[in-house]
Amino acid sequence: MDGTWLWLSETGGRSLNLQALRSRPYRRFWLGSIGSTGATQMYFVAMAWLVFKLSGSAFDLGLLGAATALPTIAATLAGGLVADRFNRRNVLIVTNLLAAALLAALALLDATGVVKVWHVLAVAGLLGMVHGFDLPARISIFTALIEPHQMMSAVALNSILWQATRMVLPALGGILIALGGTAVVFMLCSTGFIVMILVLIALAVPHRTRTRSNTWHDFIDGARFIGQNRLFYLLIALTWIMMFFGTSYVQIMPIFVDIMGSEERGYGILISATGVGSVLGTIIISRFQQNKNLGRIMLGGALLAALSLYGFAANAGFAGDSSYAFMVASGFAILYSAFSSFYLISSMTILQLKVPDELRGRVMGIHSITFSLIALGGLSAGSLAAMVSAPFAVAAGATVLLLSTGWMMMRFNTVRQLDGRTL
Repeated sequence: MDGTWLWLSETGGRSLNLQALRSRPYRRFWLGSIGSTGATQMYFVAMAWLVFKLSGSAFDLGLLGAATALPTIAATLAGGLVADRFNRRNVLIVTNLLAAALLAALALLDATGVVKVWHVLAVAGLLGMVHGFDLPARISIFTALIEPHQMMSAVALNSILWQATRMVLPALGGILIALGGTAVVFMLCSTGFIVMILVLIALAVPHRTRTRSNTWHDFIDGARFIGQNRLFYLLIALTWIMMFFGTSYVQIMPIFVDIMGSEERGYGILISATGVGSVLGTIIISRFQQNKNLGRIMLGGALLAALSLYGFAANAGFAGDSSYAFMVASGFAILYSAFSSFYLISSMTILQLKVPDELRGRVMGIHSITFSLIALGGLSAGSLAAMVSAPFAVAAGATVLLLSTGWMMMRFNTVRQLDGRTL
């Protein structure tokens, strides 16, 4: 067997556990994060639905994604510097307070009937900027809440939190939108961030003063490490491609709901289906972390994810008005998220295990841009949907993902293991 596949298998062979919950500070932080994380999942659903209701435009849905993603990416780079220079608990209190205020303002605009698309885009941009400062502080605060040996557990629990809320809360958001409108959802989301603030205020988190002042040069060092390590830039590049061209289809999901006539409840269920798939995929792939063929399973998951997108697009394009279209669409949404989790979870494990400790924060900070690319990819998908059709946009993204994964598999097949290291 090729040396790369064997090496990928060996680096992925650790199981994750719940040890971090034994730490009382982390346990309180994790439980409090249910409020802010759940709020993030629900306001994403409500904003997309509100924009589509106001304009009916696929392009505007894409703009919503770009309005969220671009400020998030820019702020994430600066947010790492802020997280290293200031007390991270205080940073999180400020970001959660700003998020609560912005969502309360949007709820008021919506409830009074004066809300316009540009209002939603502006709030989305500001929330994206807030999230960009929030994420580095949220990830880096773990070290003050847990013991070093609990780090991998804390990372896993954070992932579980995001996946579980994505599985449940979008469906709840769809029901709430149908019953009370998007303004109710925005106000509940504002409350979720306030809950997180109360938890943070009760936490005692020491601030360690950093003696190194040139943090920007530290960031450049992290970027240089990725550029010089072929395994890292290949794995991160495919992750970015999967998010931008593949997973971004969720950004234009209201269009597919409209095609199938599923309305608000159907919209929430379809988004929740992606969460169900992510949880299932994570559970399944965790059983293969010591399998000698993990590398093949990982990239095979990316290929199957692309094929699932083709199925989703074909169902909407050729059977969108049928009685079974919604059920089939939900099935393909589950499959895509499950198969993409095969790649995402395994590649994240490999990166975490191989990155030097002194570069971990910077390298994984660059990797965290990944999730902003979902919304940014919505601009591309929304533009294609407006020019041609939504099914075509999804199929085009699936094609890029399929070709990129195929290229990466061939690239890995040419790699030989040298001195115990790949590349």
